[in-house]
Amino acid sequence: MFKLSSLNLNGIRSATSKGLEAWLATARPDCICVQEVKAQAPDVAGKFEQLSGLQGHFHFAEKKGYSGVAVYTRHTPSDVIVGYQSAEFDAEGRYVELRFDTPKRKLSLISTYFPSGSSGEDRQQAKFRFLAEFYPHLQRLRSDREFILCGDVNIAHQEIDLKNWKGNKKNSGFLPEERAWMSKLLTEGGLVDVYRQLEPTATDACYTWWSNRGQAYAKNVGWRLDYHLATPNMAALARSQHIYKTEKFSDHAPITLDYDFSL
Repeated sequence: MFKLSSLNLNGIRSATSKGLEAWLATARPDCICVQEVKAQAPDVAGKFEQLSGLQGHFHFAEKKGYSGVAVYTRHTPSDVIVGYQSAEFDAEGRYVELRFDTPKRKLSLISTYFPSGSSGEDRQQAKFRFLAEFYPHLQRLRSDREFILCGDVNIAHQEIDLKNWKGNKKNSGFLPEERAWMSKLLTEGGLVDVYRQLEPTATDACYTWWSNRGQAYAKNVGWRLDYHLATPNMAALARSQHIYKTEKFSDHAPITLDYDFSL
């Protein structure tokens, strides 16, 4: 089995100070996609290039202490793609793609961090611009290769994906336009929400993020914001899932899926 994890770190320095490496040594994923590294290359050098034997490949934001994604892997990629050629969003460190191509297979593992619109209307409009340009990117990718994209997409797709859906219908992350984008991606866009394929009716068990306000974590008032999105052939290989809710490296929980393939 290929064990693939995803986690929004909310800062790599913070997450490692809370025991991330010890957990990786125990859980032993083959690969972990991380988001919100919140560091630049000099911060990572000599400290975080590797975590528990996994080699990191990064896309840093130009702005200090902001965004940033990485893929840590046990396997050497055939190519590393940093950014998705976005004039606006590549500067924000939101996309790194590792390719593991062979003569018989073209396969990518991707870590991505979608913008949040919760800080105000300017960022919500930026999020809409990201969605508008990211969809055709994924379509081009799908026409060329198999892939699994992991990341914090900052969208709860369905009512079962968050506790207080009635009170959040006008809030970023559960806006009708965002949910419609996800629905389009999972229908005519041809991708699969792999967790939902395995757990089509899960509600309280599906959450991966909790606000720091109002004892949200203690009360399990959460959202499912962290996804594995895959081409159908890769999604068909998924066998099991685990959301590590008791691990508190950040305000997100790690989500791991086991796939029946090897690199």
